[in-house]
Amino acid sequence: MSQTWLIVPAAGQGRRMGADKPKQYLTLGDEQPVLAHTLARLHSAFPSARLVLCLDTDDRWFSPRWVPFTDWQRVAGGSERMDSVLNALHAMAADDNDVVMVHDVARPCITTSDLQALYQAAATHPAGALLAMPVADTMKRADDQCLSTQTEPRDGLWHALTPQGFRYALLRRALETARQQQTLVTDEASAVEALGECPQLVSGRRDNLKITHPDDLALAAAIMAAQAASTPGGL
Repeated sequence: MSQTWLIVPAAGQGRRMGADKPKQYLTLGDEQPVLAHTLARLHSAFPSARLVLCLDTDDRWFSPRWVPFTDWQRVAGGSERMDSVLNALHAMAADDNDVVMVHDVARPCITTSDLQALYQAAATHPAGALLAMPVADTMKRADDQCLSTQTEPRDGLWHALTPQGFRYALLRRALETARQQQTLVTDEASAVEALGECPQLVSGRRDNLKITHPDDLALAAAIMAAQAASTPGGL
């Protein structure tokens, strides 16, 4: 039976937040940090999964008490997201066909239903899968002076979300190839696509917010409160 793995890159500094600590350690409504909320959501869907948490080697804010998983390990984060994920893949004792899901630490509003839907797609589609959301807004192309020069057709365009899930061997090969070719990829799916593979898009909820700017903290707290109110028995 294959093992489920979770990789959570959490070595970023979140400078756009303008805070005195990385955004994953800023607190939400109940005074728990973003990281703790995200790990709790992942654990609720996959309590027996193995977690690999990528942290900065000089991280002075992290506490193991925020990790609900029994089987987990800490690895050093890299200078880029892909470096952190590769460090995790190299440290894991995984089989080639194990499903590995990578999730942004700054997405604490992820729901169990979306997590399980993504896992099912990643486990059955040979090229893996990613949560995504069809583009609903009119898309504009800007020039270097931030002037709108063109309206782009949105047919077939999706916002990439996380988690993104792939078989261990495929994901490792994709990221190692990107590193060898000195190609910077901003998500795992783009590395897999560069191999000629086509991951499955899994339509996710629109409230899977990524905390990036200061006002996103209040929005995330409101989303989580609304989720709890609408689904008292769990998400």
